[in-house]
Amino acid sequence: MFDRLNFPQPWLSLLLFVIWQFLSDGVSGASVVLGLFLAWLIPQITQGFWPQRPAFIHPWRMPAYLTRVLMDIIVASVSVARLILSPRAPRPMFVCYPLELEHPLAISILASTISLTPGTVSADVSDDNKTLLIHALDAQSEQEVIDAIKTRYEKPLLEMFK
Repeated sequence: MFDRLNFPQPWLSLLLFVIWQFLSDGVSGASVVLGLFLAWLIPQITQGFWPQRPAFIHPWRMPAYLTRVLMDIIVASVSVARLILSPRAPRPMFVCYPLELEHPLAISILASTISLTPGTVSADVSDDNKTLLIHALDAQSEQEVIDAIKTRYEKPLLEMFK
């Protein structure tokens, strides 16, 4: 049905419509019509920025992934606060993380997840999309950072994307 109505990103359209209804002052005929129009128009305008559709094969795993990320953000925030308040000096390092992910959206989600988690920042992606440069505020070794990211974030993303 969505393809016949020319919705290039049907999930984005649905999300935009739902967000519009939450932001509008109550559900009315006008807000539904305007919400549907915006849910159709915005993906049409931004279609050039979506060269390929996301290759989700298990999208239902995203809520568990988001829950893990939120919990890690809370734990990392406490760890960074403790580190800053302690007399011990942090052990910062740059890590070249070898990527198994190939889809650009999956790589972007991984890089964003790393940057959202306090204490780590994704600094660059190599031109061939095979290596992610990460700065860790406090790490014992490069392998420790690689193993933690691989098991906590990249493995679930590999299961979600083709």
